[in-house]
Amino acid sequence: MKLNAVIAGVGMTPFGKHMETGLKALGADAVQLAIADSGLGLDDLQAAYVGNAAAGLVTGQECIRGQVILRSIGLGKLPVVNVENACASSSTALHEAAAMVSAGLYDVVLALGVEKLYHADKRKSFAAFSGAVDVEAMQGIMKRLQESAKESGAKSGASGAGEKRSMFMDIYAAAARGHMANYGTTVEQFAGVSAKNSFHGSMNPRAQFREALSIEDVLASPMIAEPLTRPMCSPIGDGAAAVVLVSEAKARELGIQKPVKITSSVLRSGWDHEYGEDGAGEVCSRTAYEEAGVGPEDLSVVELHDASAPAEVMAYEYLGLCPKGEGGKLVSDGTTRLGGRLPVNTSGGLLRKGHPVGATGIAQIVELAEQLQGRSGDRQVEGARVGLAQNGGGNIGPDVAAMVVTILQS
Repeated sequence: MKLNAVIAGVGMTPFGKHMETGLKALGADAVQLAIADSGLGLDDLQAAYVGNAAAGLVTGQECIRGQVILRSIGLGKLPVVNVENACASSSTALHEAAAMVSAGLYDVVLALGVEKLYHADKRKSFAAFSGAVDVEAMQGIMKRLQESAKESGAKSGASGAGEKRSMFMDIYAAAARGHMANYGTTVEQFAGVSAKNSFHGSMNPRAQFREALSIEDVLASPMIAEPLTRPMCSPIGDGAAAVVLVSEAKARELGIQKPVKITSSVLRSGWDHEYGEDGAGEVCSRTAYEEAGVGPEDLSVVELHDASAPAEVMAYEYLGLCPKGEGGKLVSDGTTRLGGRLPVNTSGGLLRKGHPVGATGIAQIVELAEQLQGRSGDRQVEGARVGLAQNGGGNIGPDVAAMVVTILQS
């Protein structure tokens, strides 16, 4: 669907380990920041779409999460839609909010993403990730991951998935080994993603980790599942991000200067296909480019789902930023680093900003909106006019379970 929703305000909490802060407080902080940024009041909101993935497992708030958060700041009466789509929960919430504004149903809508993943019992956090696959096929998934690790000599990856770490790191590790075998991608190129994003994150006060790392630092870190060392895996996190969307008519009424518009948001689910064939990522990006009337060559800045370092390299390819198999070169030649032709994950990405899964998608939008408004400080991309966000959620068979690609233009 071609969209025309205008971003009136954005807000985001620092991502990190907030053991003493609850889901309500995190969500409320982001909403209040977005409302203040928009210049509107809470009473102006006509509907709210709230993305969250794991509160039921981690906090026990299985239902009415959005209503509980919004009621805590005095927001009632308005329609509240709760959205769960694994790591793509809040980008799906934003998709729904933007569609409703573009369709003319509402003039002022809130989209919120919020997640609390840190828990004294780490098994609860890992269980949240294990629920983002087909759990009835779990035995077969674990068997295939262990066989893949053993066949490639990956000793660390041969055991501990879902117990000592998120099982998704083992899925990414297996994909990374396949990419290296098929295309000659090097472990230094994967490590380069983490080093690049750490450089970007070092300038982001809302990032969970702000230490700038070299490729050598990344490679010397503890091994998680071959070839992924710790900095190549996104950390879990607590946090929230929110956006206030308005119609074009409301934007004119408010006198918004140089508006940032969401011109396309494409949501698809994966399907069964052969490995190597086009999947949800390719379909979403092609459709989004067509709807927005732009191509990969027009992009100024990209925020993508780097849940692991190889995930960023592979996303370059299905987003059409480079030919298939050549994603590693965009890292090693500096293309995707600040100052390069197309900076990617200027926020530090999930690898350094952190990955509170239900908040991740709207946090990407906050970063892009600020880039297109020229208010990103030291990590500003000069002349940024077109931004793309890519966010995937869950995994079934050979493909992602849910995928959202969003394009913003100033």
